[in-house]
Amino acid sequence: MTEPKPAMPESATGRDYSETLFLPRTDFPMRAGLPEREPEILRRWQAIDLYGRIRAAASGRPKFVLHDGPPYANGHIHIGTALNKILKDEVVRGAGVLGQDANYVPGWDCHGLPIEWKIEEQYRAKGRNKDEVPVVEFRRECRAFAEHWLSVQREEFKRLGVTGDWDHPYSTMAFEAEAQIARELMTFAMTGQLYRGSKPVMWSVVEKTALAEAEVEYEDHVSDTIWAAFPVVTSADPALAGAHVVIWTTTPWTIPANRAVAYSRKVSYGLYRVSAAPEENWVQPDFRCIVADQLAGDVFKAARVDAYERVADVASEALAGLTLAHPLARWNAGYGFSVPMLEGEHVTDEAGTGFVHTAPSHGREDFEVWTANGRALRARGLDVAIPYTVDADGVLTEEAPGLTGRRVLTEKGEKGDANKAVIAALAEAGTLVARGTLKHSYPHSWRSKKPVIFRNTPQWFIALDAPVAALQGRTLREVALREIAATQWVPPQGQNRITGMIANRPDWVVSRQRAWGVPITVFVRKGTSEILRDERVNARIADAFAAEGADAWFTDPDGARFLAPDHDPAAYEKVTDVLDVWFDSGSTHAFTLEDPKAFPGLAGIRRRRDGGDDTVMYLEGSDQHRGWFHSSLLESCGTRDRAPYDVVLTHGFVLDPKGEKMSKSRGNVVAPQDVIAASGADILRLWVAASDYTDDLRIGPPIIKTFSETYRKLRNSLRWMLGTLAHHRPEDRVVPEDRAAAAAMPELERFILHRLAELDGEIREAYRTYDFKRVVALLNGFMTGDLSSFYFDVRKDALYCDPISSPTRHAALAVVEETFRRVVVWLAPVLAFTAEEAFLARTPSADGSVHLLTLPETPQAWRDAALDARWAKIRRVRRVVTGALEIERAAKRIGASLEAAPVVHVADPELRAALDGIDFAEVCITSGVRIEADEGPADAFRLDEVPGVAVVPARAEGRKCARSWKVSPAVGSDPDYPDVTPRDAQALREWDALNAARAAE
Repeated sequence: MTEPKPAMPESATGRDYSETLFLPRTDFPMRAGLPEREPEILRRWQAIDLYGRIRAAASGRPKFVLHDGPPYANGHIHIGTALNKILKDEVVRGAGVLGQDANYVPGWDCHGLPIEWKIEEQYRAKGRNKDEVPVVEFRRECRAFAEHWLSVQREEFKRLGVTGDWDHPYSTMAFEAEAQIARELMTFAMTGQLYRGSKPVMWSVVEKTALAEAEVEYEDHVSDTIWAAFPVVTSADPALAGAHVVIWTTTPWTIPANRAVAYSRKVSYGLYRVSAAPEENWVQPDFRCIVADQLAGDVFKAARVDAYERVADVASEALAGLTLAHPLARWNAGYGFSVPMLEGEHVTDEAGTGFVHTAPSHGREDFEVWTANGRALRARGLDVAIPYTVDADGVLTEEAPGLTGRRVLTEKGEKGDANKAVIAALAEAGTLVARGTLKHSYPHSWRSKKPVIFRNTPQWFIALDAPVAALQGRTLREVALREIAATQWVPPQGQNRITGMIANRPDWVVSRQRAWGVPITVFVRKGTSEILRDERVNARIADAFAAEGADAWFTDPDGARFLAPDHDPAAYEKVTDVLDVWFDSGSTHAFTLEDPKAFPGLAGIRRRRDGGDDTVMYLEGSDQHRGWFHSSLLESCGTRDRAPYDVVLTHGFVLDPKGEKMSKSRGNVVAPQDVIAASGADILRLWVAASDYTDDLRIGPPIIKTFSETYRKLRNSLRWMLGTLAHHRPEDRVVPEDRAAAAAMPELERFILHRLAELDGEIREAYRTYDFKRVVALLNGFMTGDLSSFYFDVRKDALYCDPISSPTRHAALAVVEETFRRVVVWLAPVLAFTAEEAFLARTPSADGSVHLLTLPETPQAWRDAALDARWAKIRRVRRVVTGALEIERAAKRIGASLEAAPVVHVADPELRAALDGIDFAEVCITSGVRIEADEGPADAFRLDEVPGVAVVPARAEGRKCARSWKVSPAVGSDPDYPDVTPRDAQALREWDALNAARAAE
């Protein structure tokens, strides 16, 4: 395909001079046709084994390993996963062009509740009951489901232009992976970090399993609130006899589980008496209560009290000696136990009453303050057993006397009747002070989108604060915090975020009461909490999993195949819980980065901390500070005393153009498949690279349109270079490798070489720091500002019209060649398809690829700061000329700029000096120009931002050249070519001689 020929003026000789011009000629189309072209490029990459060839070409270089955070294999990809995978690919390709052996092994998370739910949905649709299906059969269906979606997602990720070892991905359900996950868990058991305990955990009633922090999201929720009175039973201070301690809670259903009330020595408390209240009020005159002074007004306002008075101070020592009655004791004798007062660091006077209702089975802080006081409570003769008042279905148990059967939440996660029943019981007992509602942020399951509850259940935990001999006596928390400080976080604020999470998190709950997962492969001696620690048993388990998968655990009812002959199966309980899927994904480093047999390309990683040059990066969304980054850190620190990564990069979430979350109901969802079908994957890749991924990203039709226009301009620059280089003969090649060769070139070419050398350092640094936004900004500015609208514009005349022998033309072609060689590689990590297409258009080959190249070395001898400063001044003056000519064109006083020969008044001596020795008419694309050293007339054209320059437009004198369209008095001075300039006459003479020589051959 060639450029459309410009209409030529009538030649006096009748000759078509367009045949003699070196117009751009290329098969690289103006219209990209990416939706059709990109799949062809993908097929070519597969045919030439591009990933394998990249690995071979990079062999021996420092490794850069982007370890893939595994997505769930349970549906089509969405715009968020597209962002994630494209960003990963741009990071990997960026490391590759910098000269590293950049590996990417994609992976999938295949266990867990999302997949179980899909199978259960299928069962319900068919009227089947999951509980009647053998567990191994159910697991087999889960595996098949995951395998299907793994294959679907793999093709969708490949369509994004993501290059990786797609034929050998990792998955958490691979047999060897399941075996290694079990080994990791058994390492925690062997080192004493795994224990079975009973603690309040977040529990999903809908999903009937415990949830980790990473599996919840906080949403607005309206809760019932109550103020309840605990009567004082015994007190060393007679003034407090008959008074009440008032608490406030947003979970009335936990009142049956109350065992204490917490207070703080830092809070000022007072004894208050109600002096007036409405007759129908729950609180009546002479009601005496203890509350925080700071909150007394709020409490009595909620209680609708007309008047009250402060009777006395209440010291913390007096509170410590109080014994209270349960607020339901008068309603049901089952609550007739004593309720102690306990000091708690978590108590404040910021909200509520200054006291905290303490139900150790339903809150972390409640549990901690209760257990911390266990010895003292026993000494007082109190029962320290923690009640189980709510079962797995969210139903109050027999340990909630009088309320058994009431539901906290329904099976569908809706509000049950427990709150209403508890409030009614308190009112009947005479201990309800007030009630209300509160809209607040509350944890919800990220899968079911329903509220969770805190519930005390037997679970398996990994201890964070127990000293571990294998960790040189340090705790897992201490090791993790040390490793966070040793890791590079991009952006840096990620370090503070994960530090806070690790510093304040509870022990890691790793057990789930589900079927599809890697089982907790431990045995417990019956009648005790003693875990069997035997490497022989562990080895048999791992070997069986490697051969048969984790189903092996479920096909052996009592564990005899693993215990015998060393242990009596009858003496041990085989655990049936499965592992939290975050433990699975947190272990991926163990069976991917450390398995040279399965992943030979990752063999021999030697990180900088080990004296090597290799780097391991983890990259995911910012929510993974509490997810995959978090679990991987704890898993690796607990088993290897170190973090599994050197660099952690996080990105934001995708919103619509208004900054709102995407949802089908709002109709603002952007599907990557739709963008690719309409515009191509390179448009998405450009959007990812050009956006600030450290913050939330926005996308929608207007934004896609903007990036499509940016892409069009970049593509047109590539196309023009390719078309121009079609005339670059090997024998005319000029290679400006050193300062001397560069100095022999025209000044304009030397300026572009300077820009190439300048950009080389800036783009290398941008790729090194994963600053793709800067890469795009630099290249867009250079290709549209320096090249298309300036250098290409200025040099079109010389490149199209100069004689074949012209040194200026040869120099320009050499600079265009050097520019193309660099730009196509600079662009390759971002516009993976387009860069490949352009590269092959210039250097066709059966198996070549731009992605096999590293950034070309750019001679620093090309840098010339003085020249750069001079051309900055020249271009400032040019802007004024261009502005003046635009007005002339708009007024139709001229057509093309070559019809003009403006007078340029330059009063600024520095700007005038910069123009010395420059063919300024060539730079302005005019047929002439006259420079005057004065301010210019008052009506001259000026730009405020370029003071000291004024332009008076004028038409060029002479005739229009029939070949180049320049207007010059010299047209016709060569009698052999009477309608062209002498320059064009010489070009025609050389053209004719060359064609005559070819005809004679």
